[in-house]
Amino acid sequence: MKIAVFCSSSNHIANQYKKVAFQLGEFIAESGNTLVYGGATGGLMDSVSEGAHSKNGEIIGVIPNAVIKMNRQSSLPTNLITVETMSERKAEMKVLTDIFVVLPGSYGTLDEMLDIVASGVVGEHKKPLIILNQNGFYDLFLSQIDLMRTESFIPLEEKYKPIIVSEINQCIELIKLSNKNS
Repeated sequence: MKIAVFCSSSNHIANQYKKVAFQLGEFIAESGNTLVYGGATGGLMDSVSEGAHSKNGEIIGVIPNAVIKMNRQSSLPTNLITVETMSERKAEMKVLTDIFVVLPGSYGTLDEMLDIVASGVVGEHKKPLIILNQNGFYDLFLSQIDLMRTESFIPLEEKYKPIIVSEINQCIELIKLSNKNS
């Protein structure tokens, strides 16, 4: 199974987030799955790919040329796919992947996550999306979703809905379950 991980590339984040990303990467490789990620260096991107690499895992990096020009291309992917734009990166990752995991991140992570949700809502895919709300990182975002639902911007019966977990072990168990069902 190919597991996409959307996450931060910032080097200025707490080690507790990096530790969890590394653990996820280790699990992906140890369980015989493939990591699909943004192919860049820094932050949680480094951590998740280093975790997979430490267990000799298959790693697919999908990287836009702009990130390469910033000298942020990781050397860890076993397969590196170069695309022109961030939009192409999202599209490629969506095609390659069987399940999506969102770790803490910034604008790019939110963009990737919301693209998966929006495309799921209109029926483009039925692939699971797990959001790891580590340390309540996404609490305010989840409150906004609740407000959108309360104000009827999101239907009460959603056709596609992300799965929210607060601990890495919950995330890993859901991936294992998905693996059994695929």
